[in-house]
Amino acid sequence: MWRNLFSLFRKDTLFTQALAESHQMLDIDLRMFEASVESLRRSSDGAIEVNLREMDKEINRFERDVREKVLTHLAVSGPSDLSSGLVLVSIVIDIERIGDYAKNIYDLARYHPERLDGGSLEPEVADVESRTTTLFRDMVTAFRTSDQEKAREIMIDYKGALSADCEKIVEKIVRGKAPDLDAGTSAAISLYVRYLKRIGGHSRNIVTSVVNPFPRIGYREKKRNGNDS
Repeated sequence: MWRNLFSLFRKDTLFTQALAESHQMLDIDLRMFEASVESLRRSSDGAIEVNLREMDKEINRFERDVREKVLTHLAVSGPSDLSSGLVLVSIVIDIERIGDYAKNIYDLARYHPERLDGGSLEPEVADVESRTTTLFRDMVTAFRTSDQEKAREIMIDYKGALSADCEKIVEKIVRGKAPDLDAGTSAAISLYVRYLKRIGGHSRNIVTSVVNPFPRIGYREKKRNGNDS
């Protein structure tokens, strides 16, 4: 799907602009995410070096502009490019949601101004944090380059491992298997790994567009025999 869409973007001025804006949105998302994680997990006072509020507003402006450009193109070109337009409109929703979760992480840093440490769960928390960051960065690359193999790797890694590992951490906390954590830290860790899980999930949704047609964005790729992979 995305190879056809990518080819269309190279030919059409409005779609080219819309695609470029989606790339800029992802770049902003990544800066927001990395700064928020730094504030929560490395800072002792919740300080942050970027203006998340302004960056969020910029993402929202880009999202509206992408929608307008796609709508204008479709109004002129007719239904032949409808599927391509729907793909990009769907993708920018996921991009916007990643920005929201980055803000949620910073909110945790404000509510828990001391550096958030996972105590007995720290190795697991650090692991899913690192993998989510790698998945996010790889997603941006796969999306920009229409790399189908990289997209498939991301889809498998999130669904088969990262999502489950995030849930295991939450389960341990709820079942009282991390008694060294106080109530506030337990709540913060639970929320943090859930936010990481959702950022990974939206990253996965975005790369599904590289290999899937519009109706299957966010779902597994179908094998040629018609079965899900």
